[in-house]
Amino acid sequence: MLIYYIIAVFVIIFDQITKWVVVKKMDLYEQIPVIDNFFYLTSHRNKGAAWGILQDQMMFFYIITIVVVIGIIYYMEKHARESKLLAISLSLILGGAIGNFIDRLFRKEVVDFFDFIIFTYDYPIFNIADSSLVVGVILMIFATLLDEKKKGTKK
Repeated sequence: MLIYYIIAVFVIIFDQITKWVVVKKMDLYEQIPVIDNFFYLTSHRNKGAAWGILQDQMMFFYIITIVVVIGIIYYMEKHARESKLLAISLSLILGGAIGNFIDRLFRKEVVDFFDFIIFTYDYPIFNIADSSLVVGVILMIFATLLDEKKKGTKK
């Protein structure tokens, strides 16, 4: 199980380094084109959650994140031993949750910088922790579906 915690730590470190670089090297709202009309690095801050919901609700985020982190660790120890895919998904979710928690705790806001325009839609700006959370949830869905399929074929 140690390798899965190492994955989470890697996500946290990578997330925090990229955010540190953005804070130190870019002005707030500065935008660097990577692929014109599609992908930009944009220095942005978010005091809420996805799509800017629940702005300035830090105590709520502290409590929820602590509960989620405890739940993920419990679930990893109790249920993820049988499924590598589930363990990887939980480690990505754990790393992402802690990465954004660190921002909220020390900066009172989350540093975001990946900015995509998909056709004409300007997708909400996000970071490594957010990406890790999304990939982790998608992998968890796949792990759950595979587990259900295995249970179905055993009957």
